[in-house]
Amino acid sequence: MSNPSQPRSVKIANDERTGWSSDRPRRDGAPERKPDISTRCRVLAPADRLRYSPGSLLVIVSASEELRDRFAGGMIQERGALLSMSRVRALIAGRVPDDEVEEKAAELLDSAVQKRLTAGETVVIVAEGIEPEAREAYVRAAAALRRPRHLMLLETAKELVEEEDRAPLNELRRQLDAGELGQEGFQTVIRLSAGALKEIKAIWFRPAPKDD
Repeated sequence: MSNPSQPRSVKIANDERTGWSSDRPRRDGAPERKPDISTRCRVLAPADRLRYSPGSLLVIVSASEELRDRFAGGMIQERGALLSMSRVRALIAGRVPDDEVEEKAAELLDSAVQKRLTAGETVVIVAEGIEPEAREAYVRAAAALRRPRHLMLLETAKELVEEEDRAPLNELRRQLDAGELGQEGFQTVIRLSAGALKEIKAIWFRPAPKDD
């Protein structure tokens, strides 16, 4: 990014190693074990253009709801790829009772994510919250279908981070920088500072150009 006249591009391949799960039978009465979706995880350096494979799952995380929605809305151009609870809530507002909005929105969002992943289409999720639970269902759905899985953390000003988000945000930063988010099933992760966010010009979901 130090030379704007020659933009760099990061290519995220679609042949990352997928997770492995044990088929060992569980003991009677024991809770069913979730499949192990852990995988190798690469920590990407910021670049002004980011390229992901078509059919990927990209989860965008930030402590700032306004930042993550604005960034995703401005950068994700692929029709139908961008999904979020806030968008689904807006679509069903006034159509279902107020006390059913959250449950219905979550149901519709899960269905939309599953449908696109099954069809091999790109999915970009704006996660609500910092904790792993806010993204687990989506990354597991993608792993089950062997889709590439990526996480993007958008940093925001310290004073904009709510008190209850500070501890989980610091833990997420630590895990990301250490490459430990492969334990959650993510194959690549990237952390974007305020400066890096200003430099990004495009996020693509397309194959890399063939060498001449």
